[in-house]
Amino acid sequence: MHPEPIAARRQQRQQQLGADALRFRELIARVGSGERTSTGLSRAEADEALSRMLQGQASPAQAGAFLIAHRLRRPQACELAGMADAYRRLGPTLPPNPRPTISFGVPFDGRSRTAPLLPLTALVLNAAGLAVVLQGGGAMPIKYGVSQAELFEALGLPLAQLDWRATQDLFAREGMALLHQPRHFELAEGLIPLREQIGKRPPIATLELLWSCASETQLQVSGFVHAPTEQLMANTWALLGVRNGLTVKGLEGGVDLPTSRVSIAAHWRQPATTNGEATDSEAQSERLILQARDHGLRADDVELTTLEAWSAMARAALDGNGPLLKPLIWNSGFLLWRCQQQPTLEAGLASAEALLRSGSVRERRQDLGC
Repeated sequence: MHPEPIAARRQQRQQQLGADALRFRELIARVGSGERTSTGLSRAEADEALSRMLQGQASPAQAGAFLIAHRLRRPQACELAGMADAYRRLGPTLPPNPRPTISFGVPFDGRSRTAPLLPLTALVLNAAGLAVVLQGGGAMPIKYGVSQAELFEALGLPLAQLDWRATQDLFAREGMALLHQPRHFELAEGLIPLREQIGKRPPIATLELLWSCASETQLQVSGFVHAPTEQLMANTWALLGVRNGLTVKGLEGGVDLPTSRVSIAAHWRQPATTNGEATDSEAQSERLILQARDHGLRADDVELTTLEAWSAMARAALDGNGPLLKPLIWNSGFLLWRCQQQPTLEAGLASAEALLRSGSVRERRQDLGC
């Protein structure tokens, strides 16, 4: 057989694939060609790859191949920055809020073992004058744990039922917003069936931890499990211009500090250039090793059993009682300190306890009723 027919056959098959499939095949090759030949993606190429997947310009087979190959190779900071660029461009965005804004990044697949504190912590911070942004999805692989939407619903706050315009209005008026991916970011939700079939967390799961739908934040708080992820987040934030980030080795990969053992976090600050813009150099970090017992707040981490049981404990904590009270004071006070709402950890803890015992947080929940 002569070379000409082979070349012609190859060209014919490529024409049948189409330009979109051919281009995405090139992007797969950049991350899936093995340790020696894989070059990774530039920031622009990572943006393109995720944008194509979100907009259906890659077949399910191609998108699945890309996600699992990228997981095995592990993403680089420039790649996560490019993926965040795609989310920022194609996803929903909240307008700036006059209050200092704190945004949280926690695993979208939820919690399954320990009682979550974040919705309660958000109410305390909101009662203290902060604008709070949370993000999550529905029942999602691989954990299929309880979601932020379910937890707020159990508190009588059906935030996930609001459309995006109503969410923006609530954020502008009250300083509280929950991005619920199935309702507010349908393009990203379209990748969930692929994640179910893969059965492993792809790099998008890391993106969900460090990306925020807030256009401006005073502090981005993100949970992590593995030490390399923490540095990866900080390097990505530097590229994205996030100048103030807090990484927390929280319960189940979230941002809830434990009260039964040592609490570990790091505060990453990106210095600004003379024109006020962040640089792409590595951020400076402040390592925080804390013990709740040193402040009289040592408590066992509470087990998550049912939403009904959690709701009862959560409402008791908002009234200044129950097994979640000490963990709630510990987490809220810590964040009031790191948000510079209070000058010291001790002052933050005292402020959080005062807000809870005075009924201010309970009233805040009632004011947010939607």
